[in-house]
Amino acid sequence: MIRSPFSGKILITLLCWAACTSQARAQDTTARLLHAAFLFDGTDIHADGWVLVRGKRIVEATHGRRPAGTETTPVWEFPGCTLLPGLIEGHSHLFLHPYNEVSWDDQVTKESRAERTARAVTHAEATLMAGFTTVRDLGTEGCMYDDVGLKRAIQKGVIPGPRMLVATRAIVATGSYGVKSESSDVDLPKGAAEADGVEGITHEVREQVSHGADVIKLYADYRWGPGGQNLPTFTEDELKAAVSAAVFSGRMVAVHSSTKIGMILSIDAGVSTIEHGQGGDDTVFRLMRIKGVALCPTLSAVEAIAGYQGWRKGIDPEPQRVTQARRAFRQALADGVTILMGGDVGVFPHGDNAREMETMVEYGMSPLAVLQSATSVNARVFGIGDSLGNIKPGYLADIIVVSGDPSKDIHAVRQIRLVMKDGVVYRKEINTP
Repeated sequence: MIRSPFSGKILITLLCWAACTSQARAQDTTARLLHAAFLFDGTDIHADGWVLVRGKRIVEATHGRRPAGTETTPVWEFPGCTLLPGLIEGHSHLFLHPYNEVSWDDQVTKESRAERTARAVTHAEATLMAGFTTVRDLGTEGCMYDDVGLKRAIQKGVIPGPRMLVATRAIVATGSYGVKSESSDVDLPKGAAEADGVEGITHEVREQVSHGADVIKLYADYRWGPGGQNLPTFTEDELKAAVSAAVFSGRMVAVHSSTKIGMILSIDAGVSTIEHGQGGDDTVFRLMRIKGVALCPTLSAVEAIAGYQGWRKGIDPEPQRVTQARRAFRQALADGVTILMGGDVGVFPHGDNAREMETMVEYGMSPLAVLQSATSVNARVFGIGDSLGNIKPGYLADIIVVSGDPSKDIHAVRQIRLVMKDGVVYRKEINTP
């Protein structure tokens, strides 16, 4: 459970997620009226916010006045707080945990899938309790299609967690990814599905779709060159074939890429999002804006890995990779690229998702723009913007409440007072006399 930010005050924390009752709560048609000092609706911040919820839907959202006809409806008051849409994590790996606990290689080769699934269950709960009601999970890293099972367990109310958009295994070029052995005779787990050629990659996309993938994840470049040099993996034709197969199935393609050539090949192939993008420059980012390709910069993962390697932020000189990520992010902002909020969480602890939002502000994005990225922008790009990412009548009642005004101080997103998903309350903190 997340530690309360209200030290010195008595709090009652109601964590309402038991599987035996979650379905009943989801079916509840009792009207609930939420009132807070501010309302962030996914686009703008308003004073004196009101949101009326019935069942799993938002019925009305107003500011400056109480919704008409609610005079007898009980009100949940949150003075000094802000109502927001449930936050959306754009780049997650629920089947990973921080590399300073166990390296990626050892997680893939030494932890059983049963253990990794057990960990994923706790990661899902921590994510939800932090106010992130939806995640785009971009690869199980060796756990096959277990993300599909985790997603369905959450949907059925077996365990608490965010709704999930899953990529299952992810796709890599043969020899480019995975645990490497000193012996060329030993074949170790790869952590993703290998595919080659137009026919091979088309087949693998369809295979992952058939197993429940909501999004296709490709690695357009990786550290497989001489001396670990980061170089492209798939050819232009292979990337275009993958995108074509995904689009025909109604899926979008997310691409891991941090080299200029990998990014250009991916953009030309028609991908929807580029993850990381530290090698981008003005030419690349202008092309992304023109083509409508969004960037998920994963700044926190870059800083976390540097920290695991000994860097002390604010004390030591900034590592070259961190400087490159900061520079690329600022260039993408200047060039008008659509920026997603996604931290590559799993590299750092689940439940600490807000770290990416804080880093985006630190690197030059306004708090309001970061809030938009984590709600309506992510929802629109991920194809779920007709029901999530905004507080509007008819939308799903994914609502959180935080203390303070995060459009002025982004750190306020950590001060969680309420988490509601599909109209079901999973966390509610009430001050008592």
